[in-house]
Amino acid sequence: MQQPTDQFVTVGRISGVFGLRGWVKVFSDTDPRDHIVQFDPWYVRIGGQWREMRIADGHAQGKGVVALLEGIDDRDAASALVGADIAVRREQLPELAQGEYYWSDLIGLNVVTVDGVELGTVDRLMETGANDVLVVKGERERLIPYLPGQVITEVDLENGLLRVDWDPEF
Repeated sequence: MQQPTDQFVTVGRISGVFGLRGWVKVFSDTDPRDHIVQFDPWYVRIGGQWREMRIADGHAQGKGVVALLEGIDDRDAASALVGADIAVRREQLPELAQGEYYWSDLIGLNVVTVDGVELGTVDRLMETGANDVLVVKGERERLIPYLPGQVITEVDLENGLLRVDWDPEF
């Protein structure tokens, strides 16, 4: 099932197997982490194609999350899914307040300083504990803290622009 990628938001990935009966370990980008198992169905990218999969069971396990997907009933079948992205349809996500964004909405935005210097595009975001960090790739990689109102001065999704108050030499 090939779906347009703008209909999906990646919320995690299958990071390993758990036990012998088809359970998978999940790295979740949701907050809280175990919230990922509340989305049903999942769309799992296998061989470049999105495949709809239903969750039979899932829960927090230690510091991580484990899930059992319908039709995956042994360790070998679960192993074939390791490394696959997990996405949900955009309409499955809760609405955000004004000025809040899903990480997936920020990836690919052009990053420009308040003085008009182009720094590159948002490649990904990282969670650091203190604040999230934009990984911006241009002529070199930059790590820019995601601090709205301080470093982040404008997010313009319509025009694909993220304006920052940032020294281009840093």
